[in-house]
Amino acid sequence: MGPCVTATMTLFCGIQLSSFDLSLFTLSHLRFGNQTRNFRLYHDGKHFVGEKRFESIHDLVTDGLITLYIETKAAEYIAKMTINPIYEHVGYTTLNQEPTLKKLLTHSPDAPDGPVPAKDDCNAEERLTSLVRRATLRESDLAPKYEKVHNFKVHTFRGPHWCEYCANFMWGLIAQGVKCADCGLNVHKQCSKVVPNDCQPDLRHVKKVYSCDLTTLVKAHNTKRPMVVDMCIQEIEARGLQSEGLYRISGFSELIEDVKLAFDRDGEKADISSNAYEDINIITGALKLYFRELPIPLITYDAYPRFIETGKITDPEKRLESLHEALKLLPPAHCETLRYLMAHLKRVTQYEKENLMSSENLGIVFGPTLMRAPELDAMTALNDIRYQRLVVETLITNEDVLF
Repeated sequence: MGPCVTATMTLFCGIQLSSFDLSLFTLSHLRFGNQTRNFRLYHDGKHFVGEKRFESIHDLVTDGLITLYIETKAAEYIAKMTINPIYEHVGYTTLNQEPTLKKLLTHSPDAPDGPVPAKDDCNAEERLTSLVRRATLRESDLAPKYEKVHNFKVHTFRGPHWCEYCANFMWGLIAQGVKCADCGLNVHKQCSKVVPNDCQPDLRHVKKVYSCDLTTLVKAHNTKRPMVVDMCIQEIEARGLQSEGLYRISGFSELIEDVKLAFDRDGEKADISSNAYEDINIITGALKLYFRELPIPLITYDAYPRFIETGKITDPEKRLESLHEALKLLPPAHCETLRYLMAHLKRVTQYEKENLMSSENLGIVFGPTLMRAPELDAMTALNDIRYQRLVVETLITNEDVLF
């Protein structure tokens, strides 16, 4: 319920604060300068008025004083902060620890000829900030240029901090701004609304392979597709295409979980060879598990309705046309991964006499794996299963035409 202090009057840093305890909140009147402002002050173990939560009233009032002063005295300046940001002139990209990027850093075309002093080598990374990295690094011509939105989270910065979009001070005691959980970009909350969708995930922030957003993973590892997809498919095609019931028969769940942990721990160095896992069904199970655990399915929630409508079309030619348009709704990294997977599954069907897996059977297996209904009721989701199968079956059969 409300805080313990009832009907009190406090003078703090020139601010007059009066409170009247009600059942669910404390109605507070705060006089700042020549204006009186009304607030509902809540308490659930911490004190809060808006998004920020404080351990004490003292901290809440202090933060409020800072915010009110800045917003009152610098309102016009704040309104113009995002008009001519330093970000557009300098930009940023996360310093990745991969050897290829280190090589690009060392042999930048803008660097002078001749050897670089050892001292500069040791301190080069320390001198780089997220504001100037784009000016220093040069993106590889082979690197996929997938667009990715930043994954901003409210963040409390310790000590003075400046916005990496507008280069202005980030004020307040706590929650002064937001930080991208994938690349570490720090900006004002208002600046985060206009930052371009050019997140470059950092391996220091991306801690796992499974359950990681697909675009985030491929950009962090500088690959066209998730390494788990490439490695599993390569292993399956090397020794399992003729295995009966491929993808239909499940491997031991404990060993599939072991493969997942290996990828999360070792990434592309994970050992999934026959020496480690003799049963190919463990590898197929690990691949299916990867797709099931994607936070955003391979066929995304946004594109799902269009794909389901495509599955309902009975005319084969019209269905292909509709499916071709639906594929345009997928993010580039998702579409590339889907293309690679469908080409693989088509090769699986070429051994149907041995593995007994037709495009229809594979559609039954992969339909619910690649497509998940976005918050539909149980009956609607159940009815969609047949259309999920038809969509995947059509994708496999016409892989060479659609992609």
